[in-house]
Amino acid sequence: MSSSRVYRAPLLACCAILLLTAAPTAQPTAGRNLILITLDGARTQEIFGGLDVEVLRAGLKKDEQLEETRAYKQYWADTPEARRAKVMPFFWTEWMAAHGSIAGNRVGGSRFGITNTHRFSYPGYAEILTGEAHDAVIDSNDNRRYTFPTLLDVLKRRLSLSRDQVAAFGSWETFRWITSNQEDAFVVNAGYQAMAGEGPDVQRLSRAQFETQTPWDSVRNDMYTFRLALAHLETARPRVLYLALGETDDWAHGERYDRVLQTLERTDAWFKELWTWLQADPQYRDNTAILITVDHGRGRTPQDWGKHGNEVDGAQETWLAAIGPDWPRRGEWTTAPDAFTNQIAATAARALGVDLREELPNAGAPIEYLWGK
Repeated sequence: MSSSRVYRAPLLACCAILLLTAAPTAQPTAGRNLILITLDGARTQEIFGGLDVEVLRAGLKKDEQLEETRAYKQYWADTPEARRAKVMPFFWTEWMAAHGSIAGNRVGGSRFGITNTHRFSYPGYAEILTGEAHDAVIDSNDNRRYTFPTLLDVLKRRLSLSRDQVAAFGSWETFRWITSNQEDAFVVNAGYQAMAGEGPDVQRLSRAQFETQTPWDSVRNDMYTFRLALAHLETARPRVLYLALGETDDWAHGERYDRVLQTLERTDAWFKELWTWLQADPQYRDNTAILITVDHGRGRTPQDWGKHGNEVDGAQETWLAAIGPDWPRRGEWTTAPDAFTNQIAATAARALGVDLREELPNAGAPIEYLWGK
């Protein structure tokens, strides 16, 4: 998102009104489901290595001792593997160990990254969703709709899905424009936006987002994005769901490294909650492809870790995690060919039996490595 955002307000105590998860009752439907998740600007360093002690050290206040900080006590361990498991325990010990794989750890020999040259949010999300970079046209984070069809548009049309069966929920309001080349093509709820219908619990949650505002008019707390998306999953039972979380980027721009780690840990708990729900439901259990990635990376050093853009080295380095019934890979990719963000859309479409490049011929090819080839 915009690099001008410098601070994010914490959630207020009133967020205790959160929506309770309802027991799923619907019967399974034919065909795979897709859940695409993005964590805005989450660096490879934290995903693969957990706490970066040099970044934490550089942000210490005068007379503050590294070993006495809450972040050090909570997240420090002797190895990268142990540190990352402290930050995201479910992701590493369950998802990546037993159900999926992840690309992008350059220390381990895996390279994954964006192809656009801008290295900020809208161009990154457009590349994820359309399968190609549009550098000459998409060069700002403005609230603007472009003519390019997205993965969500194509899947809705090719799978003959209803408006409710494709849905996108984002913390940043600009996803109202990013996700489709048409207005109101499917359910989109992003930024400070009321959620219509879906019961009194959802309405209470929808109202609460306006009572726990952040310093930005265009960005709400991730908690509301996740809870509203989960509510829609439970009630509308979409085949395709896009969940776009943003606090990893917001806290980084505010140079609150401790909050970046806390956000990743909280997001990991949501991953566990989501997976538990999916695996308890016959429509989604062992029938859902999940892809998790980021729109851009960030700087590599304690001086530029919170920054991104075309002048920041490292902001082109990203990662991709894949969990799905048709993907046999487990753990980290080590001897895989290089892969790129422009391949995500075709990979996601293929997981649902759709050849994206029949409609978007310039999109990157599906990542064959995921299918064990």
